[in-house]
Parts: sequence; C-alpha cells; structure tokens
Amino acid sequence: MFTVAVVEDDENAAARLRGCLARYEADHPGVVFDVTGFREPTSFLEPYRASWDIVFMDIEMPNMDGMEAARRLRELDSETILIFVTNMAQFAAKGYEVDALDYIIKPFSYPDFERKLGRAVAIREEASAAVMIMQRGGTRRVRLRDISYIEVRDHALLYHTQSGVVTGSGTLQDVVDKLGPRGFLRCSKAFVVNNRHIAAVAGNELELADGGTLAIGRAYKKQFMIDLAASMADGTVL
Repeated sequence: MFTVAVVEDDENAAARLRGCLARYEADHPGVVFDVTGFREPTSFLEPYRASWDIVFMDIEMPNMDGMEAARRLRELDSETILIFVTNMAQFAAKGYEVDALDYIIKPFSYPDFERKLGRAVAIREEASAAVMIMQRGGTRRVRLRDISYIEVRDHALLYHTQSGVVTGSGTLQDVVDKLGPRGFLRCSKAFVVNNRHIAAVAGNELELADGGTLAIGRAYKKQFMIDLAASMADGTVL
C-alpha cells in the first residue's frame, strides 16, 4: 500500500486526482493507495508525519503557496516523492529547487498522469525493497538500499549497512544469484558490492560513498566492469 497526500484547495481538482488514482489502481492490480486530502498546506505540515510515499502539491493555495510549503516539507522529509499540480508551468519548472519528481499541468489527461504516477510508484517500490536475512533463531529485514556491501568471513555473510553489520548465513554466490539483478555486483572472492554505494573505481580498488574502499580481485575485474556498465541506467561507463 502507498500512502498519498493530496494537498489541493480546489475541490474539483482534488476529486480529479482521486479519480485518477482510483483508475490507476484498477489498471494496475496489486497497487493500492491510501489517500488523504488537505485543503491547505498548513494542516498538512502542522503537525507533519513523515509517512507519505507520494505527495501531490498544488502551487496556488491559501495561507501558503505550494513552493513555500514544499520547502518546509523538504526540511521535514527528504524521502517522500513530490509531484506539483498546477496551471502555471513557469512555477512548476522550479521544482528542482525542492527535489520535485515531476509536475502535472491542469487540466491534465489520464495518460499523462498515469505515466508520471507510474514513475513515482516504481521509485517507491525500489526504495522499500528489502531482503530477509536468515539468522540463528529467526530472520531480520534489511532494505536493499541500506546495504553497502556484503562480505564473506569465517563461513558467515556480513551485511555492511548504514546502521551497522548484520550477520547472516549462506554464500556470496547465493547473493549474486538473488540480488545481482538489483545491482549487487561481485568484485572479489570475498565481496559483493551494491552499485548504489560505489563512488569511484580506481585501478583495482573501489571507493565507496562513505569513504571506505574495497579491493577488486584480478580474476573478477573484467566481469565486474561489464556488470557495472550493464547495471547503470543507460548501460555505459564513461
């Protein structure tokens, strides 16, 4: 289920958004939206609960315009997906200032709405994707995006995450087989790295986003570079 906030003072526009969301649900089995409407941004922001997957924000509203509301939103929540809804394209084009994903110009067609919402849904699905790590006595859920790299040591798998190391069982080949399509690349006999966390490749060494480094095994380098290129958005490394 995706939580959606519609911050829109125009009742007709809000109803149109709700109708398009309902149609998207009908057209895409398995996708469910929990929609909450707000007539003006103050009630949306005060108090704010950082639990929204997607926020549709009108730009022209009473009490506070949408751009100012978006700035305050980003101070409180950097993760939610923001989509502007407006009849003034010149303002919507400034969405990069508040990391807006996209904007919808009123009056909008369903195909345009579907395309932009589909992009938002795909991003949120990717952000919430997780793996269940088998441990003694149970399992632990870890988001894929939080895993920097996975190391094999003393017959155990060590998942290095932003919040610490999680110990699991299995083999690195199991990891590659299951998570390879999600951007987890084998760079040596001992390491599988999440391509999200690769900052640079220099010789036979990887620089990670957190400043750490990993060695690239000589026997693995050629295939690693091929896999890295394939895992990039456009399939190239320059």
